[in-house]
Amino acid sequence: MPQESNGFQGLTSLWGLPTEARVREVVQWGGVWMAVTDSKGLAAIIPYPQGDSRKWGLEVGGNPHAAELLPNGNIAVAASTGGWIRVYASSQGPDDGTYAEYGLPGAHAVLWDLERKTLWAAGSFDIVELAVEGTDAEPVLTERMKAQLPTKHAHDVQSVAGSPDKLWVATGSKVYQYSKSTGKFDLSYEGSAGISRVGVKSVGSLPDGRVVETVTDTAKTPPGPCTANNWCTDTIDFFQPDGSRSERRIQDSELYKARVLNPGYE
Repeated sequence: MPQESNGFQGLTSLWGLPTEARVREVVQWGGVWMAVTDSKGLAAIIPYPQGDSRKWGLEVGGNPHAAELLPNGNIAVAASTGGWIRVYASSQGPDDGTYAEYGLPGAHAVLWDLERKTLWAAGSFDIVELAVEGTDAEPVLTERMKAQLPTKHAHDVQSVAGSPDKLWVATGSKVYQYSKSTGKFDLSYEGSAGISRVGVKSVGSLPDGRVVETVTDTAKTPPGPCTANNWCTDTIDFFQPDGSRSERRIQDSELYKARVLNPGYE
């Protein structure tokens, strides 16, 4: 948790509605690091699992919903209310506020593609592939590809385990597998009958192929017990490759996303 004592002076009031926690390895820094965001306006990088200091952190505003740590130590942030994707020059120091910006209404998701060396992002209407150019100190974002979503309001974009060409794309009403090579959105993948549903806030793959999801309790029939807001749940769902489902419930919790803490980008 951000505290005055661990480097977050003046930023502690920006923590309370966390929206992202993603781990990546940054070779030049050594070890594993976590990128976090909070709807109150904070984006930050902290060491993982220690979490005892601020490698980088700023008030970015715009209701940040997702973050991705690039291999060079810069951080990509998606802000839904702000309607933008930014790449901050976090590699240059803990307070560096230099950034490149790409406008994307309803921006909710970012994912680095290690093979293509590009950044995937999704918002209310589109998924985009962005080239991150320029320098580490002065990044530049250039649109490489843009495709309209089959259904509106993307909430997450993650890799599909064992399928380098595929991405999970969760919208407000469906969960697709998107093919990078063909630009097609697919709902015929194995297990889609259970995985693709209304209200998915996060979707991802474990290395063994299981799918991990969170679905807002207000979208369930009957509704789940988390009624504090319209995005929370107390349950994490796990789907086997054949679509069979198990769950882990954390009683009295208000979960938004479930993240697989895998430092690799695949």
